Amino acid sequence: MANTPQARKRIRRNERRADINGNRISRIRTFVKRVESAIEGGDKAAATDALRAAQPELDRGVAKGVLHRNAASRKLSRLTKRISAL
Repeated sequence: MANTPQARKRIRRNERRADINGNRISRIRTFVKRVESAIEGGDKAAATDALRAAQPELDRGVAKGVLHRNAASRKLSRLTKRISAL
């Protein structure tokens, strides 16, 4: 258990940050799922619109440090490739 006031404060802060980061990751996953469901439905226009909405979310996740930039780039690339194949 934490013995110093600073260590106790870090525990509190880490719990708050974990909640915030979890919400960010969940939001990103939701946007990606919307793109994937549009792709599965075969609707190219809806998939393109969903991808346009998902791209800033992925970029924001990279900027906030919850997602590696190569992972975000890879996700965008793969989704774009799947949409263009429709």
